[in-house]
Amino acid sequence: MEAPLKFIGLLGLLVLLSVAGGVEAAGECGKSSPDNEAMKLAPCAEAAQDEKAAVSDSCCLQVKRMGQKPSCLCAVMLSDTAKASGVKIETAITIPKRCNIANRPVGYKCGG
Repeated sequence: MEAPLKFIGLLGLLVLLSVAGGVEAAGECGKSSPDNEAMKLAPCAEAAQDEKAAVSDSCCLQVKRMGQKPSCLCAVMLSDTAKASGVKIETAITIPKRCNIANRPVGYKCGG
């Protein structure tokens, strides 16, 4: 329970910092930064750290929505927010399958 609370607190801090910085550039996630998009995946915090953890419906909904743009989903997984919250990329990439998302980017590779 401590990890999700830590994750949410960190995400709140990052939102404040990004709003104060006036982020306006369009990138992998459109006008929103990968760190801001990571906040939407807060319901996935436990499932992104433990492959045996249950994946909530709200997590699956957000992953399905974000998965329509694989480059954004990758940017979120590789973001400072994800790293700071303890997300394990090798575990996080199993979430679409664990959510039974049929139309998922199979074989898509994040990073270089």
